[in-house]
Amino acid sequence: MRFLPIDPSELSGPADVVLVQGDAYVDHPSFGPAVIGRFLESLGLRVAILAQPDWHSAEPFKRFGRPRLFFGVTAGNLDSMLNRLTAQKQNRKEDHYSPGGKTGMRPDRATIIYAQRCREAYPDSRIIIGGIEASLRRIAHYDYWSDNVRRSILVDAKADLLTYGMGERPYKAIVARLKQNPGDNLRGIPGTAWLAGGKESPEIAEKGEKLPSFEEVRDDKTAFARMTGQLHRWRPHDGEYLVQMHAERALVIEAPAAPLADGDGNGSGDLSMDQVYALPFCYLPHPSYQESIPAFETVKNSITLMRGCFGGCSFCAITAHAGKQVQSRSLKSVLNEIERLKKRPGFDGVITDLGGPSADLYCKRCKADPTRCKRHSCLYPTRCRNMDPSHNEIRELMKQVREYPGVKRAFIASGIRYDFAAEDPKYIEDLAAHHVGGQLSLAPEHIAPQTLAAMGKPPVERYEAFCEIFEKASAKCGKNQFCVPYFITSHPGCSLQDAVRLALWLKAHHLRPRQVQDFIPTPMTRATAMYYTGLDPDTLEPIYVAKGLREKRMQKALALYWDPAQQPLAREALIAAGRADLIGFGPHCLVPPESAMRENLKKKAPGGGDPRKKGHLPHKKG
Repeated sequence: MRFLPIDPSELSGPADVVLVQGDAYVDHPSFGPAVIGRFLESLGLRVAILAQPDWHSAEPFKRFGRPRLFFGVTAGNLDSMLNRLTAQKQNRKEDHYSPGGKTGMRPDRATIIYAQRCREAYPDSRIIIGGIEASLRRIAHYDYWSDNVRRSILVDAKADLLTYGMGERPYKAIVARLKQNPGDNLRGIPGTAWLAGGKESPEIAEKGEKLPSFEEVRDDKTAFARMTGQLHRWRPHDGEYLVQMHAERALVIEAPAAPLADGDGNGSGDLSMDQVYALPFCYLPHPSYQESIPAFETVKNSITLMRGCFGGCSFCAITAHAGKQVQSRSLKSVLNEIERLKKRPGFDGVITDLGGPSADLYCKRCKADPTRCKRHSCLYPTRCRNMDPSHNEIRELMKQVREYPGVKRAFIASGIRYDFAAEDPKYIEDLAAHHVGGQLSLAPEHIAPQTLAAMGKPPVERYEAFCEIFEKASAKCGKNQFCVPYFITSHPGCSLQDAVRLALWLKAHHLRPRQVQDFIPTPMTRATAMYYTGLDPDTLEPIYVAKGLREKRMQKALALYWDPAQQPLAREALIAAGRADLIGFGPHCLVPPESAMRENLKKKAPGGGDPRKKGHLPHKKG
């Protein structure tokens, strides 16, 4: 077992590539920088890892000397601003990608800062930025945390090239070009973006499909919405590229890289999912860390089955980053990974997750040409006729895994697309009988029709129908299992009145969810464009947006109306929504009146202490 070098003494010669990353170094395929590092190594390069360097000076960036080919820079598995700040713009208490969950191990806008320090260390070095932070900030974008429109991250990082999406194909082409010609300008590579010089920009801009300029979208929200719709509908033909002017310079976004081949490439020799997951990962954090890495603890006994998602939810960055086309591993590749898991100390025979963006999309392909389809989703508002609803491939994989020697249980915990799964009752029966531990997490997201339409999610009746099928399947195999819903509050299209409807639905269904997410606008999604502009980027029609932090808190408080700590804000929300009739003790009411709260606070809960901290209030009948 050999990790990639983190110290110059571990290198057999000068580093070809130095990968600078904002996460701790975990050599596991769930961590993007590790995948790229191992992939570059497989191309015959000497790769060094510079994880979470001190960014206050350029000195730490000189650790391995000037790399022969390039610095590869990434913020890590998450956007660095999302990693640090909540939807309420408060500091998070833990960084899941740092040792011991310690915060402050990376700078804000880490990609920019790291790239600038690399340039300070070696002004003539080549710098390539990538990862999800660079990928979703590749064009002019709205930044929630500063509440303004920022330039392409490539402009601010002053890097030579940006890779977006999954990086294996772009990096393979980059390395091949640099080996042939170290001075290659690296233009024309799918899955990359670059900046043209001022003199050549007019000619380059003339030949590309033009987006509204940075200055236009910064100053005009309608232009921003139009840009977002154009970007998400773009399906390039051979040789086409997008152009967005930034002052006098043209930002060129090449066509996306082709998805990896499913399985082993079917003998075509093409770069495949199986090849990537066969790389010699150690499946562990680097042994230099004295504390655990929380993100690793979550995934250490899980197996990723696929990439990409054709669900097309407007708030989700997966499609914008990983692509709409699902790329799946072969059964043989998955079983090989189980063999590796079995050899790792501490593995108890339980696979905590067989999944990906949505487990039941495994091996699902469009029957037509997906590169020409302009639908955002293959499932919304209805399933496309070119998408086969059978779940035969995932059912066979589940069977093989659960029956594999040494496997006691194999759960599906990362979620499924319930509206798609409901079309194959046999899949639900297998799921209920073998792969759920009492609770199945699902994401209806909301119940209000206009909110769900803005999200690109099916009506709540589809969720209710799935739950009924699942519970019957569970009862059939003698199990008492149920669905646990996940909700998003304050999403564009959701008013306070819609938040009240959600609370009433929760009460009617006797649900007290603990998985409630206050909507966070992340760069480049269609929902973020709705939030910033108040317009639907496809139709340019107005859409309601809860912009103030207090209204966002009120919407979340309504979803948690049963929690005494949330009830003062929930009461305020009900009054603001014109639903003061829901304050009281009647069976239709959501929260008690303020006077009752004050009275209860004078009393001690059983065992002493504030009843709000005990998580309950004395129950009264109306």
